Amino acid sequence: MKKRKIIPYNSKLKEYARELRNNSTEAEIFLWLKLKTKQLYGYDFHRQKPIGNYILDFFCYELMLGIEVDGYSHELIEVYNKDLKKEKKMNELGISILRFTDNQVKKDMINVLSAIEYYIFEYEKHTPNPSLEGN
Repeated sequence: MKKRKIIPYNSKLKEYARELRNNSTEAEIFLWLKLKTKQLYGYDFHRQKPIGNYILDFFCYELMLGIEVDGYSHELIEVYNKDLKKEKKMNELGISILRFTDNQVKKDMINVLSAIEYYIFEYEKHTPNPSLEGN
């Protein structure tokens, strides 16, 4: 049986993550309505998930996938550089990141969901299904 990967958790970020959930952007709410309650192929997504010293907008442990929804502030060079550092750290933990702009989520949800579905299909294609092993 495959061993579950341990993801570092910073309990000091718990309250801040709750605050972010309670003050979600419009785009985050729109995407959450598509991801919550295992609507996307049965995968369980969490929002504003603390991992290490960062908080991911959305995270699915089973897929090791983080999704970030970026507003206009992410176009600023200092925010962009922080995003790169965060993404590098997530990649080091084995977490892939999909990044979308607020505008993409609000105006092109079909393609946002298509990109997430593509990630899921590729993940499933390259990941053995433990329920099928030994048959």
